[in-house]
Amino acid sequence: MKNSSHFKPWVVQVLPKIYSLFFLCCLSGVYAQNKTITGIVTDDNGALAGVSIILKSRPLATLTDEKGNYAIIAGSNDILVFSFMGYKSVEIAVTNHSIINVHLREDATTLKEVTINAGYYTVKEKESTGSIARITAKDIETQPVTNVLATMQGRMAGVSITQETGTPGGGFNIKIRGLNSLRTDANVPLYVIDGVPYASDPIGYSQTSSVFPNVTSPLNSIDPDAIESIEVLKDADATAIYGSRGANGVVLITTKKGKSGKTQFNFNASTGAGKATAFAKLMNTSQYLAMRKQAYANDGIPTYPANAYDTNGTWDVNRYTDWQKELMGGTASFSSLQGSVSGGTEQTQFLFGGNYKEQGTVYPADFLYHKGGVLLNLGHTSTDKRFRLTVAANYTVQNNNQAAADLTIDGRSLAPNAPALYDAEGNLNWENNTFGNPLRFLNAEHRSKTNDLIANTLVSYQIFSKLQIKSSFGYTDTNHTETRTSPSTINNPSFGITSESSALFVTKTARRSWIIEPQLNFSTLWGNGHLDALLGSTFQQQLTTRLSQNGIGFTSNGLIYDLASASIRQVFLSDEVVYKYAALFGRINYDWKQRYIINFTGRRDGSSRFGPENRFAFFGAVGTAWIFSKEAFLQNSEILSFGKLRASYGSTGNDQIGDYQFLNTYSSSGQSYQNVAGLQPTRLFNPEFSWETNKKLEAALELGFFNDRIMLTAATFMNKSSNQLVGIPLPGTTGFSSIQANLNAVVENTGLEFTLQTKNRTGTNFKWSTDFNISILKNKLVDFPDLEASTFSQRYRIGQPLNISLVYVYKGVNPVTGIYEFVDSNGDGQITFPEDKQKVVDLNPKFFGGLQNQLQYKNWNLSFLFQFVKQKNTNISIGAAGRRNYNQPVRFVDSWQQQGDSANYQKFTTGTNSQVMNAQTLYENSDAMIVDASFIRLKNISISYAIPLPRTAIKCKVYVEAQNLLTFTPYKDGDPEFIKSGFLPPLKMINSGVQFQF
Repeated sequence: MKNSSHFKPWVVQVLPKIYSLFFLCCLSGVYAQNKTITGIVTDDNGALAGVSIILKSRPLATLTDEKGNYAIIAGSNDILVFSFMGYKSVEIAVTNHSIINVHLREDATTLKEVTINAGYYTVKEKESTGSIARITAKDIETQPVTNVLATMQGRMAGVSITQETGTPGGGFNIKIRGLNSLRTDANVPLYVIDGVPYASDPIGYSQTSSVFPNVTSPLNSIDPDAIESIEVLKDADATAIYGSRGANGVVLITTKKGKSGKTQFNFNASTGAGKATAFAKLMNTSQYLAMRKQAYANDGIPTYPANAYDTNGTWDVNRYTDWQKELMGGTASFSSLQGSVSGGTEQTQFLFGGNYKEQGTVYPADFLYHKGGVLLNLGHTSTDKRFRLTVAANYTVQNNNQAAADLTIDGRSLAPNAPALYDAEGNLNWENNTFGNPLRFLNAEHRSKTNDLIANTLVSYQIFSKLQIKSSFGYTDTNHTETRTSPSTINNPSFGITSESSALFVTKTARRSWIIEPQLNFSTLWGNGHLDALLGSTFQQQLTTRLSQNGIGFTSNGLIYDLASASIRQVFLSDEVVYKYAALFGRINYDWKQRYIINFTGRRDGSSRFGPENRFAFFGAVGTAWIFSKEAFLQNSEILSFGKLRASYGSTGNDQIGDYQFLNTYSSSGQSYQNVAGLQPTRLFNPEFSWETNKKLEAALELGFFNDRIMLTAATFMNKSSNQLVGIPLPGTTGFSSIQANLNAVVENTGLEFTLQTKNRTGTNFKWSTDFNISILKNKLVDFPDLEASTFSQRYRIGQPLNISLVYVYKGVNPVTGIYEFVDSNGDGQITFPEDKQKVVDLNPKFFGGLQNQLQYKNWNLSFLFQFVKQKNTNISIGAAGRRNYNQPVRFVDSWQQQGDSANYQKFTTGTNSQVMNAQTLYENSDAMIVDASFIRLKNISISYAIPLPRTAIKCKVYVEAQNLLTFTPYKDGDPEFIKSGFLPPLKMINSGVQFQF
């Protein structure tokens, strides 16, 4: 496709003149019969710069300049070939012409000519034997987000991404083709940034990251503005070359690079705001008080207790506050600045860029998340094209200051007639010691600061035309410090609690890694085909140090961040972990007649995470493809323009089991004997500790119709993960409850993936394209020896997915007693655990996907993406209806009132009725809590207008973009994407900005 911003460089201004002058001066005497041919090359939008014009019979060439003009010396018998990426080539005989004007048309078939990153090599999309999904900067730039995973939601088949919190700096959960491991923390993919593996292990600690569902993710350090493309490798053919690190897929992130041409400046500034996507529908004051009064009546309590402030008149019974809007209904500000300068010559290109983002919160306080960084990318090629050097460095700083506690749970549970947050003097209101003001938690802070450097150097030399030697050198340096305070000011002042009870929790993490990967690449014509061979090795080391401490008791809260000022200090965690990794990898690819392709990849891995007997393992794959559209019987088809069958099979491994798991390990007991700190054993030695193995099988069909205006891909796959690493129970006499070992448990993932790309309209003024993807995945535990006797007996079931919930079977509300009833599965006359809690509920999505449309009308561009998920999930529980100060969803008004009632919910209680409370516990663990959490979401929409500035070289674009703008769902209690009690839902962001390029 044409991108005019890339074709006004120095090269298209100077090279045409150099070519013309050179050939006019040097060759006119040799070819006396030649003449100068001139003309202009255009497309549907006007002049086309940078078009290549060559003589078909001899080595003469030139390029069109900025206005599409060209000049070349040719003879009457010569043929001119006009070619340009994204357009159909044109051949024209010179004959007697001296002026030849050419109009080029876009070539939809070049969609399959796109070169994609496969990690250690690149491959044209049409020739790929593996399953690789891809998005580019065009998709990423329209999204007002700060996390790289947010840019991928709904855009890739087989890739499920869930946002875990709307708090700035929060993380995302990603699954590529399902869950492979029984260990929840061993299902994350490998991330590679500009060829450097990037550790995604959490860098925080639970004691200091309490504001987030999971401890801090380092992926927040990757700035979306700096990304050129993201490729996700899914099948064995694509991932086996990464060996033990490719079991859960590989995410390849490529940052932006400079291009030859005149120096170009880009500047982008935007600002916007965000609000929580959805809230639960809760009772108003009258409904709430009716529930509370009925609860006292049901429990036989005629007089409201003195501490029933919400009901006995202590609090205003006519007051109403929507606490969700009050505590999480604010507006989060968002601003972004990004600039870059790039350019260079044919030999040397550069790009230097910087960015800054700031995001506020929806809480009623001034908490901010700051993120800034710089990107440097240099590329150099020698004049003889043999030597190449690329240097990339990305440095990011994050500074996040948030509340130490999420106010979401208070927003959902506080009584609607609870007092105002502030008194008349503007101080926190404690309502005569009757109100636990939720804003007290805002005095406790969670602060984190992360400095992150990712650097890579790639050096290559073409020894001769068929052989290239190269090596990459990568380095990462992550330093993370986070603190959480618990000052005395979170308590009611009347309690007399002073700073002597204040506490500070501090975690410092430093992670440094280096990697060296020398490689040999061999490429040659062999017979009627093309052979590519790759041989390489990897040497990597990662050092992680962590120190987590706390201090209690300060002379003043002003000293709370000074750990040395604490009267009591304690070390929670102090460790230093070294991970070493070495591998030998290779690839052989043979393309015969550009129709039949076979691809072999393999890797022998060595990891320090395994015992001495199993430190090395081999993983490999074979992929094949048949481009049947190039067969003679289809070459002239007017309907089918592209057709490919591909298949792959192979194995990858998994070493995400932590370090030193196979060794006898000890930790400090925290106790002293004769002034010497003692040690206690924490793990048993297991020399047989070995790799998990994931075998992957895939077949796919790729079709293009009507000159590739319609592209369809259908893929089916089956992955089996075995040799699972789990904790095997041990007798209590050993002193350990389990030992980490390999179990012959097998997990299977199967699925269907469909992608559809259409070019609906390709006119001069109006263009419209559509991208659609849908994934239907199934996960199953195939085998687990002695599951019933293991510690996982109430977590998994043979033949069922890993992500299940075992629940009681809900029958309804007994119309006589008004209490929930459940199915007595074993018929013993009572509801017991675990005997009656055996119904299996699948919590995996049934299917998910996205629908994107891109429209262009003259200077207007519109792009929008709908994301959809069909799923069930466990609903949020606030506890038994009727208890003091616990509001409930409005649907609970349909509760049992008197004998004979047919109601959806049991009778209210203040908490004193043990039968009702026990039934509530069973209810919360029953299938009654499993709800339809499916949704269709307008995930992203962007509208832009390119302002015409005819008398200047400046390009200006204004735009408006939004994220999570609309959600359609049957779920009634908030946002359906991530249902987890106590955490802020995702934010709806609307952003506007301006972009300059000159």
